[in-house]
Amino acid sequence: MFNSVRGRLTLWYVGILTLLLLTFSAGVYTVLRRNFMERVDGVLRSVSDVTISSLERELSETGMDELAARDTVKALHAPDHTFAIFDETGDLLAERPMGGQTLISQADLRSVKAGESRVFTVPTGDGGEVRRVVVNRVALAPMQRQYLVVIGRSLTPLLGELAADRGVLFVAVPMAALLAGIAGWFLARKSLEPVLIMSAQAHRIGVENLDERIAVRNSRDELGQLAATFNNLLSRLASAFQLQRRFMADASHELRTPISVIRTTAAVTLSRDHRSEPEYRNAMGIVDAQARRLTRIVEDMLRLARADSGHASLRQKHFHLDEALLEAVQAAVVLASEKEIRIAVEDVAEAPFYGDEDLLRQMMMNLLDNAVKYTQARGEVRVALTVNDAYYTIRVADNGPGIPLEAQPHIFERFYRAARLDPEDGQNRLGPSAVRGAGSGLGLAIARGIAEIHGGTLRLERSGASGSLFVTALPRASSVTASKDEPIPA
Repeated sequence: MFNSVRGRLTLWYVGILTLLLLTFSAGVYTVLRRNFMERVDGVLRSVSDVTISSLERELSETGMDELAARDTVKALHAPDHTFAIFDETGDLLAERPMGGQTLISQADLRSVKAGESRVFTVPTGDGGEVRRVVVNRVALAPMQRQYLVVIGRSLTPLLGELAADRGVLFVAVPMAALLAGIAGWFLARKSLEPVLIMSAQAHRIGVENLDERIAVRNSRDELGQLAATFNNLLSRLASAFQLQRRFMADASHELRTPISVIRTTAAVTLSRDHRSEPEYRNAMGIVDAQARRLTRIVEDMLRLARADSGHASLRQKHFHLDEALLEAVQAAVVLASEKEIRIAVEDVAEAPFYGDEDLLRQMMMNLLDNAVKYTQARGEVRVALTVNDAYYTIRVADNGPGIPLEAQPHIFERFYRAARLDPEDGQNRLGPSAVRGAGSGLGLAIARGIAEIHGGTLRLERSGASGSLFVTALPRASSVTASKDEPIPA
């Protein structure tokens, strides 16, 4: 039971309700007892006042203490009460019933001062009976002598009523707790039934059926919101698994191609016992090129994995973005010279920055390499770095064939390479053969990741028949402390 939420809820409910019932019952019993005692004391005092008035009248008529006391107790008619009158020394003058036990001890009588009225609870020793006694010490005319008037009443009927009430409470509280426990168990079961259904549904959902969702009975209550949260989590997990599967499939495809080339080259080369040195050197050149491609793919995948896991470490320092960009342009000129592409630096403003210089150089090289790759021979790549109040903006534009509209939302996805016109023969091709020297499809994904970990953005601003323009915005303050309230420049 203690391992069940339903059992714990029921126990808590019953425990708290029982405590409240006990507290309430104790309070009710205390109030009842006090009211009963106050009512008895009020009656006793009223009878005592009548007795004192009668005694005073008898004294004025007879002038004799004992005779007046006897006449007084004889004249009073209160069958449930006992009467006793003492003189000021404590000697009994009269009592009723006659020959009864003394209602109160001499010590208690002497403790009552002149003009004082006190109430005592006195056990009589007769079958455990308890009496309530009121004692008044009064000075009465005509001789102004003091008398002790004692009026008593048995508390047995009152205590019987209180015992009956107490018995009712002793039965009612456990019964109420038991009924509350049954009702609480039923309510907890009904309340938690949707949770059990959700748990069973969630238990059936695995990697193979991540498209299933938990049924939402009432989207406005807490359980409905919990189910909706689970469904959102499942949607994110499904997207993550889908991306992971596609990533693994694409990675396997990318790795398989160079490995297949290496194995084929080695097999062809070794198929004959003797080959010439140029043949061996050509084969080793193919193997070296494919091994370099493998190395680049594995390094890119490792870098992306570290970034995804949050373990990518930044070696930040102060440097100038403009100098890093110009050095990246100089390196890209070597790649562009093979296709006689001109790299034009339109505007480069001074840009002191605090970040990881090596990563930002790689970002710039990836953008420049991508621009050179898809620019027609003897074409032009334009580079600019501008500054506004909050951001440095790096623009890299090519005059290649452009990116199809349906492919533009996916170009920053890993291993994604859209069909683009081959800048040399004008044919629309897809995949590694789209252009000569096509990469792994990770360059833009890595470039965007580098921009984002520095607090910036990388986006495709436009792409068409006249070429494509990629824009990077980096915060001027630093890659970490950039204000999120500043607008990203268009």
